[in-house]
Amino acid sequence: MRRCDVLIVGGGPAGSSCARSLVESAFDVVVLDQARFPRDKTCGGWITPVVLQLLAIDCMEYAKTNVLQPITGFHVSCLGRSGVRIPFASIVSYGIRRFEFDDYLLKRCGAHVYDGTRVNQIQRDGRSWVINGSFSAPMLVGAGGHFCPVARMLGARVAAEPAVLAQQAEWQFRSPVDPAEPELLFFPDRRGYAWRLQKQDFINVGLGRLGPDSLAPYRRQFLDWLRIHGAPHSQPPAWHGHAYLTADASRRNVCDDGVLLVGDAAGLADPRSGEGIRQAVESGLMAAQCIAEARGECSRAELAPYALMLRARYSPRSLPWPVPGFVARGAMSVPWFVREVVVKRWFLHLNDHPLPITVGQVVQPADRLPIGPSTHKL
Repeated sequence: MRRCDVLIVGGGPAGSSCARSLVESAFDVVVLDQARFPRDKTCGGWITPVVLQLLAIDCMEYAKTNVLQPITGFHVSCLGRSGVRIPFASIVSYGIRRFEFDDYLLKRCGAHVYDGTRVNQIQRDGRSWVINGSFSAPMLVGAGGHFCPVARMLGARVAAEPAVLAQQAEWQFRSPVDPAEPELLFFPDRRGYAWRLQKQDFINVGLGRLGPDSLAPYRRQFLDWLRIHGAPHSQPPAWHGHAYLTADASRRNVCDDGVLLVGDAAGLADPRSGEGIRQAVESGLMAAQCIAEARGECSRAELAPYALMLRARYSPRSLPWPVPGFVARGAMSVPWFVREVVVKRWFLHLNDHPLPITVGQVVQPADRLPIGPSTHKL
């Protein structure tokens, strides 16, 4: 039996961020993941500079061996209509390949990693959690994404949840797209969008929608658009799908005796952009903070502040687009609305209060994380 202080199920950004912070605080941490890293991950693959700051990543060092595409603007439109170009004077995002990014984070986290290990059984033994009869710890963190077995153990009803369905393809191809300005194409009914993002020698295209309807007709619309606005051989070689919950729709229980959920396992994706990497990293850091402050007292009561932190940080600020569809479509051609609302607020989160903590660091109890929305005005 391999015993440790904390067992983390899932080696993506949420799990690796939590692991590294705990390791730096002298916890013995084991990370389990059913995949063998490096592994493919369905994702658009762009991050804001704040994510790199939270992860304490040196851009110059990372870019020596990995794709890190600077983004200085966006082209935004409703599919089938003319759009708006939104340039910025500095870098506002980066394109990354999840194949590289997740592997980089997991390798440097300092935990004992057992990849290629599928979780088949989770049992409670006294005050400890036991996985597969082989790993034991008083503290368990579920970081295994939307279908995380720890989330299902806590009652997540995956089939009944209002998930966003997404499909994505990434392959080596040089398109005519300016890599510094990716394209965002919203569907007219406002229930999702498609994208095209060039990352140096790789192109990533995809789409995501909220609701039970099939993605097939919307994918056909998007492919038609790509053929018109693309180049020869721009047909994706293969599509990969996944699902996730947005923070306004998730009702998952994120905390119980000796267990927390982070990232997509907790259902934290942004309701408008679908972004999940920032929330994965932030929740991983908040979970590590909560575990460190509990000082081995892993009861639900001791861990309850974590659920309050998530609720305060990711509760919807306002209802999404409470206007008729034709008004929303028209708004997507108004430069001010696209720049100030769609890009700055929904995708870049420039008015969000930053966490005063980075990976590998735990703040003192007297300096607890400010978790509410920022009052800063742009």
